[in-house]
Amino acid sequence: MGFWLFMLVADLLIPFTMIIFGRCFLSGGPKEINAVLGYRTTMSMKNKDTWEFAHKYCGKIWYICGLIMLPLTIGCMLLLVGQSEDCTGIFGGILSAVQMIPLIGSVFFTEKALKKYFDKFGNRR
Repeated sequence: MGFWLFMLVADLLIPFTMIIFGRCFLSGGPKEINAVLGYRTTMSMKNKDTWEFAHKYCGKIWYICGLIMLPLTIGCMLLLVGQSEDCTGIFGGILSAVQMIPLIGSVFFTEKALKKYFDKFGNRR
């Protein structure tokens, strides 16, 4: 049961991270453009407008995906109560890998939206 609990906590890290940072990014993310914290890509760092747009857009994706993944993760892990450590570990690892898809995939959608609403110099279309 101890290993199952460990895997549950480990698998909940990504949804909770997405929910927390999603809420922070919805408010515009870090106030100043910086190279350390926030959604940092070449396009998002063009100017203040692209910086705020990228954070709000990515924040919305992360917040919604995190809220969806949270109960799904708990439900999937509840199915493993009483299973072997090998089964729990393998399934927990696969679950973490699947959770990475929206986490990383959000970059693709955010960059696509930036290119749709801004030109290559960061000016609104």
